[in-house]
Amino acid sequence: MTRAKSAMTTLTHDDLRNDAEARRPPGFFARLHEDVACVFARDPAARNVLELVTIYPGVHAILSHRVAHALWRRKLHYPARLLSFLTRMFTQIDIHPGARIGRRFFIDHGSGVVIGATAEIGDDVTLYHGVTLGGTTWNEGKRHPTLGDKVVVGAGAKILGPITVGASARVAANSVVISDVAPGMTVVGIPGRVVLPLDRRRITEHGIDLDHHRMPDPVGKAVACLLDRIAAMERQVAQLSHSAAAADACHTCDADDCVQSAFELETNGGDSTCTP
Repeated sequence: MTRAKSAMTTLTHDDLRNDAEARRPPGFFARLHEDVACVFARDPAARNVLELVTIYPGVHAILSHRVAHALWRRKLHYPARLLSFLTRMFTQIDIHPGARIGRRFFIDHGSGVVIGATAEIGDDVTLYHGVTLGGTTWNEGKRHPTLGDKVVVGAGAKILGPITVGASARVAANSVVISDVAPGMTVVGIPGRVVLPLDRRRITEHGIDLDHHRMPDPVGKAVACLLDRIAAMERQVAQLSHSAAAADACHTCDADDCVQSAFELETNGGDSTCTP
């Protein structure tokens, strides 16, 4: 009985140790390895490791930031800023050494990316060129965005202020986001507006939606709906004046699957209803 109890105790201790090791964050070099390896899953142009570590500025920037951030945490602020400055000279990517960046971070192309000092980035995040994670105040404290896991930010997008972009959200190219974004949502426009929920997006086998080019246009949709309603009013005026018979008005222009206005279709000789 005592031996069996000892074996059970040993097994329990082993399980606890294995669980603790599984939860332990990866070491410095393990993170660097993940940063390089994740590129193959998100960039079909990547061919081999030698190419990534020698001619990919996004990889250079994140590898350099890992070192600069380690120096920053050890209160070696000037060496950390100097390394960040030199990295910006060679990569055109400006990451403050104080920014906290998670695992498997990827910057595609990279030119013009700016990440502020108090920015926080989760795991498996992808940024394209021209992205800014900026602040909106000169006050000390948290003043830059927080990005959750698996967020994708399209080229030229600006995310400003101490806001939170939830996990698996997408930010369309050239959008300006100034308020919180719920997890799994898609944001488009200036200022950014939520337009597409998670259940209507195409997720890759790696769990990341890289289709940042397939974005709805809420402004274009609103204009199309106005054109539809103007056309409907003109048909009603024609009916009242007995000048001509008219087709029924479009009643689906407010639906999420409406992509073309009746006005456009009538101009091109098509029917007069919205087409999903």
